[in-house]
Amino acid sequence: MSAFDNEHCKEVLGHYVTGVVVITATAKDGPAGFTCQTFGSLSVDSALVFFAATSASPSWQRVRDTGVLAVNILKDDQEALARQFARSGTDKFLNVGWFKAPNGSPFLEGAHAYVEGTIREVTNHGDHDIVVAEMDYAATEPGDPLVYYRGGYRRLA
Repeated sequence: MSAFDNEHCKEVLGHYVTGVVVITATAKDGPAGFTCQTFGSLSVDSALVFFAATSASPSWQRVRDTGVLAVNILKDDQEALARQFARSGTDKFLNVGWFKAPNGSPFLEGAHAYVEGTIREVTNHGDHDIVVAEMDYAATEPGDPLVYYRGGYRRLA
C-alpha cells in the first residue's frame, strides 16, 4: 500500500466549487478579518452556519476573541478584496469600505450577501478550527457570487 498523496488529494478536491467569504469582526484593536472558502449553512431551524479557519491564524484569533462575527459573501467583482483579506501581515481594511452590522461587526461594502452571528462552538480538527455560529441577521444584494474552482477565482457566467 502506498502513502497517501496530499498533493493529489488537493488537486481532486479542487474540482469542488466553493463560494468565497470574508469573515470579519470588530476586535479590541480595530476591525479584523480573513478570506475563507469553507463556509456553509448548517441548520435553518436554529439558524446556524459553519466555517473553517486556520487555527494558528492571527486574524482568526482576533475574530474568535470577539464572540460576534460577520460573514461577507463576496460578489463576482470582488476578487481583489478576497486576495487582500487572504494576505498575512497587512492592514486588510486599508481602503476598504465597510459599515457596521446590527451587532457591530464590519459588513464589507458591495458584498453579495451578509450574515452576522454569535459564535456557539469551536472545535479543532488538524490545523483548522471548525466554527459554528448562530445567525442574528442576514441580508442579500443583487448580483452573482465569486466562486473558487481548481485553484482560482471564477465567475459563474
